[in-house]
Amino acid sequence: MTTTAPLPPLPSRPPSGCPFDPPEGLARLRLEEPLSKVALDDGGWAWLATRYTDVRAILGDVRFSSDTSAAGYPVSGMTGGSPRPGATRGFIRMDPPEHTRLRRMVTRDFMVKRVEALRPILQRLTDELCDAMERTDRSERPVDLVQALALPLPSLAISLLLGVPYEDHDTFQRLTGTLLSRDLTEEQREPARNELLAYIDQLVGAKKADPGDDIISRLVTEQYARDELTHEDLVAFAVLLLVAGHETTANMIGLSALSLMLDQETAGRLREDPSLIRGAVEELLRFHSIIRNGPRRAALADVEVGGQLIRRGEGVIVAVPSANRDEDTFPDAGRLDITRPNAQHHVAFGYGIHQCLGQALARAELQVVISTLLRRFPGMRPAVPVEEIPFRTDMVIYGCHALPVTW
Repeated sequence: MTTTAPLPPLPSRPPSGCPFDPPEGLARLRLEEPLSKVALDDGGWAWLATRYTDVRAILGDVRFSSDTSAAGYPVSGMTGGSPRPGATRGFIRMDPPEHTRLRRMVTRDFMVKRVEALRPILQRLTDELCDAMERTDRSERPVDLVQALALPLPSLAISLLLGVPYEDHDTFQRLTGTLLSRDLTEEQREPARNELLAYIDQLVGAKKADPGDDIISRLVTEQYARDELTHEDLVAFAVLLLVAGHETTANMIGLSALSLMLDQETAGRLREDPSLIRGAVEELLRFHSIIRNGPRRAALADVEVGGQLIRRGEGVIVAVPSANRDEDTFPDAGRLDITRPNAQHHVAFGYGIHQCLGQALARAELQVVISTLLRRFPGMRPAVPVEEIPFRTDMVIYGCHALPVTW
C-alpha cells in the first residue's frame, strides 16, 4: 500500500537571514523543482513557478487566464480583495478583449510622457515632506520615514491624479491595510472592502455632479457618459488605481531607503553620480520584489512550460521574488548592484498584457524620492537595529510597517 505525501504549502515564511531576501524555500525550489505543486488553504493545489524564464513564459501567454472565475484559478489564500460571487472585478482580473477595452481607457494617463510632465510636482511634494522632516527638533527624533515620506508621497500623487481628497488618506490607507493583511480571513476583510467601495461610490457620485480635472472625472464625462463604462466598473477602476497607486510604491520607498542606509558605499556612489539613479531604481525593484504572493493564473489549455505540462483548468502562481533572484538571468542575484546591465529586465511590474499600468509613475516617484533623500539627508541612518524594524511579513505587499530614522 502506498501513501501520497501531502503537498507543501505556498512558501511565505519570512527570510531568517537578510530581511531583503525572498521567502524561505523559494531558492531551493527554483534549483530543484522550478515548477512544483503547492497546497492551498482550501484543500486544493496550484503550480508554483519560481524560475525567471518560466515566470515570463506564463505571464506572457494568453492561454493563462487572469479571470478569477476561470476553472482552476487559485483564489484560495489570495488577499487584497478576493472576488465575491456577482461582484464587479477590476480589469486586472479580466482577459482580452474586455481587459484591453477597459485598460485603454486609462492608459494615456500613465504613459511616460504624461508622467514626466508630473515630475516637477513630484519633486515639489517630496521637497515639502523633506522640509517638514528637517524642521523636526532633535528631541522629536527618531522620525518614522514611512509616515513622514514613504506613504504620503505616493498617496498625494495618486490622490491628485484620481481626484481623491487627500484629507481622506487616513481612511483609504486604513482600509487598504486591512484588505492586504494576510492574517485576516475574507469575512474579516469584508467590512473594509464594503467601506472602501462605499467611499469610492460616493466620490464617483460627486464627480458626476461636479466633475473636475482628474482621471475619475474624465471617465465620468467621457466613457461613462457614452455608456462605455458602467457605474460599477467605474467604481472598480477607481478602487484598483487608488489601492495600487499608493501601497506598492510606499513600501518600495521604505525598503529602498533602508537598503541604501545600510549600504553606504552604494549610497555614496549615487550621491557622487546622480545619473546612476535610473539604473539604481531598476535594481532596487528587482532586488526587493515586494509582491510576494502572485500574480496568479488559470490554464485555459494544456500548455508545456519548462518541460512540465500544465493542464487546462489547473491553477498557477508565479513567484516574482524568486524570478528576480534567478542566478541564470541575474548573476550574483543576492547582491544589490546599481550598475547591473540587465536590471531593467526584472518582473517586479509583472510581464505581458497585465504588466503594471502605473510603472512609469512608480519609477518617477522612486527616482525623485531616493535622489532627494540622498542629497538632503546624507547622514540619515536607522535609529534602531535592523532586527527591531517591523517588517511586513503579515502583508501581501512586503515592506516596513515603520522605519525609525535619525540624522
